[in-house]
Amino acid sequence: MKSYRDLIVWQKSMRLVTQIYLITKGLPKSELYGLTSQIRRSSISLPSNIAEGYGRNSTNDYIRFLQIACGSLYEVQTQLEICYNLEYISKKIFNGIYEQSREIERMLNSLIRKIKKSN
Repeated sequence: MKSYRDLIVWQKSMRLVTQIYLITKGLPKSELYGLTSQIRRSSISLPSNIAEGYGRNSTNDYIRFLQIACGSLYEVQTQLEICYNLEYISKKIFNGIYEQSREIERMLNSLIRKIKKSN
């Protein structure tokens, strides 16, 4: 692997960020500095931490950044559910993007386990 860009989990995380931005365009203007801002920051944190951890010269740092990425993903999942509960997004949109996030979650956890075993 030459770069973090080769990681499928990073690629899927980038697609999730794009979808979050498209979804949040439709949120009420009153949420611009609240939920919209928060979910965007959380989603951006996900691939950013995967990339930053990859660039570290320490396996322990890499694992720590992947765990931070997991935390950001859990934030995104929670914020998506809030959007759904407030009826800002439909059940179909929620289910689709939530399933994407669960796939990323499984991939991150698998990557963390793999790195821990090889360490």
